[in-house]
Amino acid sequence: MATERLQKVLAAAGVASRREAERMIAAGRVTVDGKIAGVGQPVDPVSSAILVDGRAIGEAASAVHLVIHKPTGVVSTVRDRHAGQTIMDLVPTALSSGARLYPVGRLDQDSEGLILLTNDGQWAERVLHPRFGVEREYALGLRRPLDEDQQAVLRAGIRLEEGLATLTHLRLMTTVEVRKLEAVLQPVPPELTWYRSTLQQGWKRQLRRMFAAVAAPVDRLVRVRLGTLRLEDLASGRCRRLTAPEVRSLGAGRVGPSR
Repeated sequence: MATERLQKVLAAAGVASRREAERMIAAGRVTVDGKIAGVGQPVDPVSSAILVDGRAIGEAASAVHLVIHKPTGVVSTVRDRHAGQTIMDLVPTALSSGARLYPVGRLDQDSEGLILLTNDGQWAERVLHPRFGVEREYALGLRRPLDEDQQAVLRAGIRLEEGLATLTHLRLMTTVEVRKLEAVLQPVPPELTWYRSTLQQGWKRQLRRMFAAVAAPVDRLVRVRLGTLRLEDLASGRCRRLTAPEVRSLGAGRVGPSR
């Protein structure tokens, strides 16, 4: 009998990410052969009767891969009793196919732009894990342009609690780029100076903390690219399925160069 850890089986079945699956197991929501399961418990994914919230899981779930343009004010979690609106509230029933979806990574409540939803645990891991090199590029709206000293400090790196925070690039957006971006944002931003930057790490509120360190607070922060996937004309609050080539490209960990 070939066994695997329960949380890995749940992730492979598309129930949740491994981390979220561990939380579900710890909360007593998962049973194996009629008994409350434990985190790390070895199971046979073929012969074990595995139930989540009383519902049996299959050996594999139909994979769903969605992208959402998250607006500000929306939390990127499945459930949050303290939040007015979660990312799941933006998903049309017709697109979810009844699957248990979860976000691939996070965006702060006051940030906006691209975020992925899926029930495909292995694919999500490839998108998230640093070794696959899926870049995350952001547009940053500032009230005034950066001076040369501020740009030099940001490019050299900012010392944060986690270590030296660095950017792959930092550049001023063109007028055409700004117009295209502002056309899909809600609410429409006031007149701001927009920059684009790619993160080298992925620490909590990293860009906001870096820019605050050079006295340049960020008014709007928009994730405009995830690997090869770009925001393009996906309007704020809208959701769509990823195409098969998009799924393959992101799952392969390809990096889309900034332009």
